[in-house]
Amino acid sequence: MKDKFYHSTRHLPELIELERLIESAKDYIRPAIIGQIEHKAIKLPFYRLELGSNEPVAPTLILVGGIHGIERIGSQVILAFLQTLIKRLAWDPWIHEQLQQVRLVIYPIVNPVGMWENQRCNGNGVDLMRNAPIDADEKPAFLVGGHRISRHLPWYRGKKNSAMEMEAQLLVDDIARTLNNQQHCISLDCHSGFGSRDRIWFPYARSKQPWPNIANALALTKLFESTYNHHDFYLFEPQANSYTTHGDLWDYMFDDFNQYNPAGQYIPLTLEMGSWLWVKKNPRHLFNYSSLFNPILPHRHTRIMRRHLTFFEFLLSAVRAMPNWQSSEADFNPLYHAALDRWYQNNG
Repeated sequence: MKDKFYHSTRHLPELIELERLIESAKDYIRPAIIGQIEHKAIKLPFYRLELGSNEPVAPTLILVGGIHGIERIGSQVILAFLQTLIKRLAWDPWIHEQLQQVRLVIYPIVNPVGMWENQRCNGNGVDLMRNAPIDADEKPAFLVGGHRISRHLPWYRGKKNSAMEMEAQLLVDDIARTLNNQQHCISLDCHSGFGSRDRIWFPYARSKQPWPNIANALALTKLFESTYNHHDFYLFEPQANSYTTHGDLWDYMFDDFNQYNPAGQYIPLTLEMGSWLWVKKNPRHLFNYSSLFNPILPHRHTRIMRRHLTFFEFLLSAVRAMPNWQSSEADFNPLYHAALDRWYQNNG
């Protein structure tokens, strides 16, 4: 691509790494800049990358990073996976065969201004994960669950009845186009900062009531746990088991998908890397806002870069094989009730 945005390695080293990877893999990556976010007299790109099948109904895996700009590690683990994929494409015929059957779509830096400024929100002070036009069923925790008090406070949703922020709208619209008439799809949105354990969340964030697709969420969970029985550091759960929020983008996108494509199967997941463990192991994290969400020691950063590759590769295979493991009419009720027992016993 001719247009580059190399402004400052201090501000956006992830963007420079992304564009380096695009340049190194022209034969494999189909890149597009689907929007430009204005900030301080420059325009920062909103990238969409596509690899694999060109078939619009091919099983689709979506990877998302950088919705919260301070959580740089989310974009970094996606770029690490992309780099590994590119290296394998140079020598591994199996990954070529895999990608012929699967469409991989990546939004590596959704909030470039937030990442540029090392802040959670976008340039307008809005938390993009509280920005969808959807309210929690019950009142969530003060501030953390999303509020409209002031853009100067964290977790600000934006003004009531306003359009979604440009970054959120670009993501929502492009994913809706990507998943139009899609039958089998999974997305993974990468974050950090909650708890001392890595969590894999699925909807709903707005409600503690059972998510309609919990049978397939349990089928996917059991598939991973049985296949990688020594890879036990993920806690799979509905997000609302940890906390509820207003305005969750994935609640909004799932409901939209389910309305217009009821025969399709879509599982939106969030990887929440538990950065409290990093803080506990090294109290120096407490003295820098960024280090509350990102590992500061080189060996720990390297460990996180490789820690999640197995799960990314699992999802690539799982979405391709979704007809083989998703719940059927015969096993829906047993899976649904097993999911209720596992995740919703304490919801009253």
